[in-house]
Amino acid sequence: MQWQWDNLDRNDLINVIYKLIIKNSYIPITPTNKQLEFLSLFNKEVLYGGAAGGGKSAALLAAALMFVEYPKYKALLLRRTYSQLNLPGALMDLAAEWLDDTAAKWNGQEKQWVFPSGATLNFGYLDTEKDKFRYQGAEFHFVGVDELTQFNESQYLYLFSRIRRPKDVSVPLRFRSASNPGGIGHEWVKGRFLSCVGNDRLFIPARLYDNPHLDQESYAKNLQELDPVTRRQLQDGDWDVITEGNYFKRVNFKKVEILPNRGQVVRFWDLAATEAKEGNDPDYTVGVKMRHLSGQYYIEDVVRGRYNPNALEAVIRDTAEKDGKDISIYMEQEPGSSGKIVIDHYAKNVLNGYAFRGVRNTGSKISRANPFSAAVENGNVFLLNGEWNKDFVNELIVFPQKGFHDDQVDAASGAFDKINNKGKVIIESKKINRVSRTIEGY
Repeated sequence: MQWQWDNLDRNDLINVIYKLIIKNSYIPITPTNKQLEFLSLFNKEVLYGGAAGGGKSAALLAAALMFVEYPKYKALLLRRTYSQLNLPGALMDLAAEWLDDTAAKWNGQEKQWVFPSGATLNFGYLDTEKDKFRYQGAEFHFVGVDELTQFNESQYLYLFSRIRRPKDVSVPLRFRSASNPGGIGHEWVKGRFLSCVGNDRLFIPARLYDNPHLDQESYAKNLQELDPVTRRQLQDGDWDVITEGNYFKRVNFKKVEILPNRGQVVRFWDLAATEAKEGNDPDYTVGVKMRHLSGQYYIEDVVRGRYNPNALEAVIRDTAEKDGKDISIYMEQEPGSSGKIVIDHYAKNVLNGYAFRGVRNTGSKISRANPFSAAVENGNVFLLNGEWNKDFVNELIVFPQKGFHDDQVDAASGAFDKINNKGKVIIESKKINRVSRTIEGY
């Protein structure tokens, strides 16, 4: 089985690929189009995947098995830890599923499959920086790394010293990886494979909808449970999404179990104009309830949903009744006559009898969020522990990245603004009785 890879014409290459993959008795699957593209390459470095559900582990294992009928062939598959290698559905488990009923034999002590030709498929890990020296002196024709972004760049680069062959061996030398965005190695992997690709270094993107073997619908629904950043990374293969923005940091949000029974409280509504339908991702209607006491701000409750107009009015009315008539209610007023009509409707028909006002916002979303952002950074914002906390924080920490929702940012910034501006109005009015009552309430 001696091939001159650089000199193969198209027809010869197709025949070779057919023999190495489709007719390979150790590869029991029919590769997807993306997997076949990945397996057909003989470039030195190739990264596969970039999103969840693209069939990364199967592609990597198939790539390692392509030359096991060659007597001197040696392949190595790696994960960051041994326990990750041995998880259900991970590389070792998948290899056992493929190879248990074949002529290959498993050596449990060496963590190695041995084939009738004498070829070997080895499994290993690189947990610490020193673990790379476990492979010192070893020689492999193929090295495959699963979830590359969990590795340091120095670990990856060291493995090049293990990929070599004698002069009389013509099996191609290949370094293959599979990974999603995210992880400690995100930046260097992105720089190496997405920014600096060339003839010897390629990236083959594969996503959930490239894998017909997977129950795509149920998996896509599961991904909706993730925070926005992780969902964009795993579902869309987005390498550019930033884990946290510059305006809100997860570490700065503090939770409390009990609220003070004094202070100034407002509810601010940011309305969405579009209902949720299959295939779209419209904004949310959000109502943030915020309390101010002695320079500290407590977010007590966040109502968030996508409603049709009738349901929306009912939600806002029910929320007002639960909050009580002592709480001021504000709602962002959209520009133009339509915005005024909406506010008038809510004042007369929905929130009649409540302290309700429309608010015309000025300036950009960022400028409106800045004061609230500073309060969070200074440790003056607290969240009442509740189910809404996770979605609230997940949205704020990625603000203001394009493509993410910012309705909770707008509503929280609006509530913060009205609490502070309302206080200024009281002081500037010089009505001593109103000022004293406010202070006593604090």
